[in-house]
Amino acid sequence: MFAQTHYRSDPYSTLAQLRPESPVYQTHLPDGSKVYFVTRYEDVQAGLKDGRLIKNIAGAREGVGENNPMYGSSMLKTDPPEHTRLRALAHEAFTPKFVSQLRERIQQLADQLLDAVQDRGSMDLITDYAFPLPITVITEMLGVPTRDEDRFRKWSTTLVDSGALSSETHVVPPELSEMAQYLGALVQERARTPQDDLITRLLHVEQSGDKLSPIELIATLVLLLVAGHETTVNLIGVGALVLLQNPDQLEKLKQTPALIKPAVEELLRYVNPVQFVNRFAAQDLEIGGVSIPRGAHVLLSVASADHDPAYSEHPETLDLADGSNQHLAFGQGIHYCLGAPLARLEGEIAFATLLRRFPTLHLVEDHALEWRSTIEIRGLKSLPVEF
Repeated sequence: MFAQTHYRSDPYSTLAQLRPESPVYQTHLPDGSKVYFVTRYEDVQAGLKDGRLIKNIAGAREGVGENNPMYGSSMLKTDPPEHTRLRALAHEAFTPKFVSQLRERIQQLADQLLDAVQDRGSMDLITDYAFPLPITVITEMLGVPTRDEDRFRKWSTTLVDSGALSSETHVVPPELSEMAQYLGALVQERARTPQDDLITRLLHVEQSGDKLSPIELIATLVLLLVAGHETTVNLIGVGALVLLQNPDQLEKLKQTPALIKPAVEELLRYVNPVQFVNRFAAQDLEIGGVSIPRGAHVLLSVASADHDPAYSEHPETLDLADGSNQHLAFGQGIHYCLGAPLARLEGEIAFATLLRRFPTLHLVEDHALEWRSTIEIRGLKSLPVEF
């Protein structure tokens, strides 16, 4: 299924066929590993909350474990009680109150990025806006020098596009080791000289005498850096494309700026920057009438769920006024996205500022869209626009 040439550019037509015909579909990842692909909203939502579907493959298959300690120390790859502990410690430093204080800086960055291209009358919306906005926000939050943003873009892109987030046994790209070494040195520097940044906060956060170990701290920083901008880059980039392809909705948002909050929720549902999430069956179970054996790799397709007619009456119609936060773009349950408040805030500011500053924004004619190679993250390599 994933090997189909049109899947990356239009996954939703394939998903629309699978939901009624094969709601739990057996297929293979690009690396050849077998997966059960779950497509209906009801099943995906239940799966996200099902304690029998776990994150750590070692808890589902005997004699199998992560081949890199970074993965076993990350919230992304752990289950309770380890996950509960790691998330609680990270949340102490990454609170919604802390995020809300970033509004003024995010607005300033959005305006600065658009100032830089205004006189040109055109830009690559990905390179000039969708990428630098969230990567600057997250690196500034963490205390990473701005001059190193391009290095983090390379590291993150390689990590995501390698399939390392969705594969069963990780082929660890060298970029991950480079990122870990860089962050390890930065952590040591902050231990000597604390700063007003997230790395320092995470270094000192403590609950009942418990703190993050050095490798847990680095794994958390890697997760925050990658997840802290990947979702938002693709929300802004593909969201802008969708708006420009739906001029009635684009005009509605320009005429009624107060719609921005439901508009972002609807774009999250419609675009789904993260297409699916990984789980492993810790025991035999049944999903949608299909028997899933212990140890099986299960992909919960939040993209398909959010386009399920059982959830949305007109799932393939973009309606910015009808945005609901009941979508699954950020997951549900204990692994609900820790950075969701930040992604929402960045999306609101990014779209509102773009349309206010460039009301005549339009796509460059005859430009062929090129999608990123990863199947887990749906994003564009570039998006030329004029204004």
